[in-house]
Amino acid sequence: MKVVLFAGGLGTRISEETDIRPKPMVEIGGKPILWHIMKLYSHYGFNEFIVCLGYKGYVIKEYFMNYFLHNSDLTVNLANNDVEFHQSSAEDIKVTLVETGLHTKTAGRLKAVQPYLGNDTFMLTYGDGVSDIDLHALLDFHRRSGKTATVTAVQLDSRFGGMDIGPDGAVLAFREKEKDEAKWINAGFFVLEPSVFDYLDGDMRDTMWEDTPLEKLTKAGQLAAYHHTGFWKCMDALRDKIELEALWQNGLAKWKLW
Repeated sequence: MKVVLFAGGLGTRISEETDIRPKPMVEIGGKPILWHIMKLYSHYGFNEFIVCLGYKGYVIKEYFMNYFLHNSDLTVNLANNDVEFHQSSAEDIKVTLVETGLHTKTAGRLKAVQPYLGNDTFMLTYGDGVSDIDLHALLDFHRRSGKTATVTAVQLDSRFGGMDIGPDGAVLAFREKEKDEAKWINAGFFVLEPSVFDYLDGDMRDTMWEDTPLEKLTKAGQLAAYHHTGFWKCMDALRDKIELEALWQNGLAKWKLW
């Protein structure tokens, strides 16, 4: 089963990192977050990826073109430029890199890679979010639902702690940050049937996948939500990158299932 990855956005909210590279290439533990996402899918046996390129897509192309080189020991004979590789740690992964337009929005990017997908069920997610999601359980849920599309839903983390305050103004309890159980948000990690492209008719270049297509799927009763209550983190801003890096360095990266 193929996995589509959105990796073409400008990443303006983390511009400290994205002036020189696209957001999916921002590193956690010395590896691009895109690599972490691929490793998660590969852990569950999904090893074929289609990457939607846009902003600085050449950086992603160069990374994968030289992946084998950078993950191997090698001997170079300078007399004839022969190269002998040793102890490669390359991955059993196939990556198709597709230029989907610098300013194309997510629905247009998805539509642009349709020719590479065939007529099979496929997966889709964003190139900046990691999770400990059980992808086999997600796929089983999707198949049981009988829907065209399944989105993974997670509970929104509160950014602030809370207080219980009595009628006289006295603080009765101080609570740490916790999940807002009333709110579920789109965490990506979609499973889609090929018929999803029926909801991407016309010119989609200026349309967000999260807007018209998902709204049409919802109205048609063809969108299911898989509730994931485990770890999920989106690298939306620099503080998120710092937090993910700290988790990785301290051996607390819950998304590292491989």
